[in-house]
Amino acid sequence: MSIHIEKDGDVTIVTLDRPDVRNAVDSAHAHALYEAFLAFDGDDSAKVAVFHGAHGHFCAGWDLQFGAKLLRELPEADSGVFAGLDFEAQEVQPLGPMGPSRLQLCKPVIAAISGAAVAGGMELALWCDMRVIDEDAYFGVYCRRFGVPLIDGGTVRLPRLVGMGHAMDLILTGRKVEAGEALQMGLANRVVPTGTAREAALVLAHQLAKFPQKTMLADRQSAYAQWDLPMQQALKQEWDRGRECLDEGLQGAARFAGGQGRHGRF
Repeated sequence: MSIHIEKDGDVTIVTLDRPDVRNAVDSAHAHALYEAFLAFDGDDSAKVAVFHGAHGHFCAGWDLQFGAKLLRELPEADSGVFAGLDFEAQEVQPLGPMGPSRLQLCKPVIAAISGAAVAGGMELALWCDMRVIDEDAYFGVYCRRFGVPLIDGGTVRLPRLVGMGHAMDLILTGRKVEAGEALQMGLANRVVPTGTAREAALVLAHQLAKFPQKTMLADRQSAYAQWDLPMQQALKQEWDRGRECLDEGLQGAARFAGGQGRHGRF
């Protein structure tokens, strides 16, 4: 299995390593990615994960060669391979076609993107909390050319992230989106020199890991939970989560009063 898991202190690095298919994902690797991120979420020693693709590409999406082989060997492959992906057939932590795309983790994941993050690979990048990308990396709904639908959250997360206008442009045309435009529309969070996305994502991950975790995670969960809630309900759930962290905030206030973190220093 071409999924590698490393620990760098309190940061977990999950690397997809299938260079022959630009890190495209078949069903076995989808399961392996799903299990890797479930393990990260359950690991009390891990605070942040970095999701990385080896050999110059993040992920080229679903492995179409694998899909074509399935159709040749099993004319009704969808009944055997995809039926188990129906939400009705799944439990609390559902498996997505690309693996972890339906998981709602308790801790942040940062995508370190080199080369292609296209089709289902773009959907995996959208699943992550943040995206750090090489200056020659690119996104695109490349599956548009072959009639392969977005079924790993692309039609949900992309409009929420970049707005409906940008999302419709990308979803309908399938065009290539390079780093500069991705940063401008909010698809990328950081653009770094080519070949440094993994290193830059690790630096960012360690920065997040140093913050008071209870408060950071509560704020993260509140931001995700507020979608589709009326304003007052959203404000209430923000308060309920934040109230549980006020002790951590008071400790931080005491450190500030003692001289730490003045003038915006982190």
